[in-house]
Amino acid sequence: MGFVLADKYGWPPVTDSSSSPYSDTVVLNTFEKLRGAVNTGEADFFMWEHFTSKRYYDSGEIRRVGEIYTPWSSWKIVASTRLVGESALDPKVTDMLGKLDLGIQYFNEHKEEAIKYISTELDYSEEDAREWMKTVKFPEHTEGVDPAVVRNTVQILRKAGVLVEGKGLEPEVMIAKAR
Repeated sequence: MGFVLADKYGWPPVTDSSSSPYSDTVVLNTFEKLRGAVNTGEADFFMWEHFTSKRYYDSGEIRRVGEIYTPWSSWKIVASTRLVGESALDPKVTDMLGKLDLGIQYFNEHKEEAIKYISTELDYSEEDAREWMKTVKFPEHTEGVDPAVVRNTVQILRKAGVLVEGKGLEPEVMIAKAR
C-alpha cells in the first residue's frame, strides 16, 4: 500500500534495480510496536486498517493523518500450482472453498452474533463493529477471481519494482478460474 500511496501522489517510482524498494523500510512486526515507533520517532508513519487502528486514534495514542483505499479486495485465496489442474481444482481446494462459502453464509445470516464477537474479542467497540459491518461484503461464492483485479495488482506491483515484467507468471496464467 505504500507504493499505491506513492503512485497516488506522483512520488518517484523505484528505478534503480540494484537497490531494494524496501531498503529504508522499518520492520517492527506487531501493531503494538508500530504504535510505539511513531510516538518515539523510530518510524515516521505506518498504514493500517481503519477500524483496527480506530480505537488507538480515538484514545489519542496515535494520530490519524489520512486514508487511502486499496485498489483490490482485502483477501485473495491462492493455492499451489500443484493443486490446480488444467480443467479442475484439487478436491481439497474445492472442499475448502465450499466450507468458506458456508462460513460466509453463516456470517451473513448471523450479523448480531458477528458484532458481539467482533466487539468482545477483536478490540472493536460495538459501535465500530456495527460500522465495520456496513463496509464488509463477501462474495457468495469464493471460487474464481476477477481477472481485472489480478491485472491491476500486477501492474501496480511492477510499477513499484516489486515484480519485474518478463519474470514470473503473467496475470492471466495466475488465475485458475475467472469470475
